[in-house]
Amino acid sequence: MNRRSLREQVFKLLFRVEFNPAEELEEQCRLFLENEELPMSSQDEEYIRDRFSSIREKLEEIDAMINQKTKGWTTARMGKVDLTIIRLAVFEMKFDGLPEGVAINEAVELARKFGQEESGGFVNGVLARFTDARRD
Repeated sequence: MNRRSLREQVFKLLFRVEFNPAEELEEQCRLFLENEELPMSSQDEEYIRDRFSSIREKLEEIDAMINQKTKGWTTARMGKVDLTIIRLAVFEMKFDGLPEGVAINEAVELARKFGQEESGGFVNGVLARFTDARRD
């Protein structure tokens, strides 16, 4: 699987965080990997599992960062698809070292594919607050 496809799979799995208790997320991960229709190598599965686990560990910190940067849009008010995409992108920028522009572009692409009509612009606007040019 290429990097974009892996990111999409991580997004789909991370989306489950909003609908399942923390103690069930390991089982959700297992079910997701068993039932995914795309062919995955064991390396792909390991990457997805590790990435999901890493993001979950930092979720409170990521949400605090998002809430600090957004004005009038706390994580509690955001749509679940948009929030999941933003969480993934913030993780990639702040903890994974992915260049900001790449992370934002990939997030906007996910938003266009899975979100509502306005999702791409919303995700772009929120993530722009995390760039070097917009330190506020």
